Amino acid sequence: MAEPGSGVAEASRRLGRDQAKALAEELSALWRGDAAVTDRAAARLAGMFRELGLVTREELDEAQLKIAQLEHRLRLLEDGRPPAA
Repeated sequence: MAEPGSGVAEASRRLGRDQAKALAEELSALWRGDAAVTDRAAARLAGMFRELGLVTREELDEAQLKIAQLEHRLRLLEDGRPPAA
């Protein structure tokens, strides 16, 4: 079992010390309620998540919808019916 915080440590190693420090400062400003930091922090977190290979909920939902559509079309082809255009 991974130690608590090991994911954060790995992310900070990937980001580098300066980027991790800047992210921590922005998150603490966000915690204090600094609205000007919100957009920058969100963008930085999105970039960090992308570097870690994570996807957004929207991207996941879109992929699941495409998979369901393909599965439906495959079932129609297996049943011998042409898919509706």
